[in-house]
Amino acid sequence: MTAAVNSATLSDNARPSSPAKLSGGCKVTSRQDTPLEGVPGEVETRSRSFLPAESQEPFHLRGRLPPPAAVRLGSCSRAIRGKMPGMGNSLRAAALLAFVVLSVLVTLLISSVQQFGARISHFSTAPSGDDEELASLREALIHQLNERRKEIIPLLSPGVGDDDENGLLGESFSQRDSTLDYSLWNEITVGSRKAHLDEMGCDSLADMQAVEILGSGYTKLVVKVNLAGESEPVALKLVNEQGIDMGKCVEDFKDPRGCRELVSFKLRKEMVLLQRLQHPNVIKLKGHCAGGPGGKEGEAGRVTVILEQGNPLQMIQLLQSPWEDRFRVCLDLVRLLHFLSRSPLGSVALLDFQPRQFVTVSGSLKLTDLDDASAEETTCHTDADCTLQFPHRNFTLPCSARGVCEGLNEKRNIYNAYRYFFTYLLPHQAPPGLTHLVDRIMNATGELKADINQTLEAFEHILLLYKSGLHLENLPPSIIRDYTVMRGMGTSGNVEYRCWPSYSQQGCVLSVHSAREAAYICNSHSQCNSFTLTGQKTWTG
Repeated sequence: MTAAVNSATLSDNARPSSPAKLSGGCKVTSRQDTPLEGVPGEVETRSRSFLPAESQEPFHLRGRLPPPAAVRLGSCSRAIRGKMPGMGNSLRAAALLAFVVLSVLVTLLISSVQQFGARISHFSTAPSGDDEELASLREALIHQLNERRKEIIPLLSPGVGDDDENGLLGESFSQRDSTLDYSLWNEITVGSRKAHLDEMGCDSLADMQAVEILGSGYTKLVVKVNLAGESEPVALKLVNEQGIDMGKCVEDFKDPRGCRELVSFKLRKEMVLLQRLQHPNVIKLKGHCAGGPGGKEGEAGRVTVILEQGNPLQMIQLLQSPWEDRFRVCLDLVRLLHFLSRSPLGSVALLDFQPRQFVTVSGSLKLTDLDDASAEETTCHTDADCTLQFPHRNFTLPCSARGVCEGLNEKRNIYNAYRYFFTYLLPHQAPPGLTHLVDRIMNATGELKADINQTLEAFEHILLLYKSGLHLENLPPSIIRDYTVMRGMGTSGNVEYRCWPSYSQQGCVLSVHSAREAAYICNSHSQCNSFTLTGQKTWTG
């Protein structure tokens, strides 16, 4: 629940899951006269003398940014807001100019996207030149295309990783051809996926409207678009024609169409992985198009992947968010890594493990970039062959009797989660009743002393304690006795003060499990004389 702090009073039946708002001692009026932001709530207050503004010490909230409730804290000081004259017109002009430029760029991009073609079995006519050199370049390009195809073929086997106790992954592709899912290969090579009626194909891209370019890299371009008949926008991934990979390929092989085919293999591989690795914390593949509607002949490499649209993960913003939201990101990540450790493809390692590979969809963390995921196991003769090297740490894992490094992919993922996510998001301002459990997770993952099963179990245990409020058992029941309940009341005037982190930048709004915890937080803030419990709920319920 949320809680806002002020100098009012407390309801004797304050629900444990309603938000609370904290503020300093001020006049209290009825809800009919001055409703608190239009949200009915209960106000709790205690008698407390005011301190001069210059003597008030800044507070640091070590308490939990609780689950079911939010707390809003406030004082009687008024915020002075100013506005710089003359800024409005210039800002509007700048925004309009930026919008026009973006519209032109996106229009050019979409015009090329809509010219989808089906697969072709030959390369474009190369420019005139030495025949032997051109033949050599074409042969080298065909070799590269075959190598990319070999990377995808193992992923087409439905049983990869399931029946590999005898080392069958070492078999030649020809021995396993009968088990490969060539229907999936045909779908990603030409035409659009029609296996499920609810999936989108080439026809879905007609009359699409570009919204913005979400990102671009060496290989791919990601565009946010609105599709006709769809209530939610989607993200399109396609070959970046101006990317480094495309430019280098054309420079080396002098064949733009063949290079587009080669570069598009990253998109094709990602489509297969998205089909095989379906999980709540993996971005959803909504469909794709590898040619014009009806499979009309077109240019090679014109592949577009249609994904659900998420918001890029902003680590700086996360660092400023309440602990409860940061814990959610880490929990989602651990659940994902647990799935990848025993996926249909076997144990999968994320070789390019960075926050930029993730997005959030409705608050949930989702992996969105899979082209650098690998299910290959590292072969070995001795333990020395099984070394995980990181910038500041190295780990040596055992070489199994099968001649592969035991749990290498799983351990790589765990340590990357520790150094990119846990270190920054987990310990800071953890609830006092949970800090010892958080410290245990940090030590176990930072030293690779726990496997992914043990790590997930530790996270789920913290979630259980947090949602149930069991970590607050040591709070004295008498802590609430200093407050008087005033039902149907709201605070009057500017009584709120700011705290960090907070669910609102205009006041001190925190989540709490109960009125008792809200009272505990209010007691720890010198500015706080009351709190208001609201009916808002956080993701923990």
